[in-house]
Amino acid sequence: MLTDKAHSSRAIRDHLRRRRIRAVIPEPADQIANRKRKGRNSGRPPGFDRDACKRRNTVERCINRLKQWRGLATRYEKTATVFRAALHIAGIFLRSAR
Repeated sequence: MLTDKAHSSRAIRDHLRRRRIRAVIPEPADQIANRKRKGRNSGRPPGFDRDACKRRNTVERCINRLKQWRGLATRYEKTATVFRAALHIAGIFLRSAR
């Protein structure tokens, strides 16, 4: 499961661990400082895959850019084929704007 720093609480990590879901969540600076302040036996830092986090961020930014298209954000097009066509058109415009 890929999430951002806002979802990095111990409760969320424990919940995912109990369900054997691998989490890729960056650890915020305040949590790192708390762990270091507690001392040597405060536990190891959670695993973090920097490349997976970069890919998640790329996808999230793309989705946020697509949400600027009102028809896609509000799901105005009700049928799957029309929605998919709108998604393709928005993708073409976003790609050509680069």
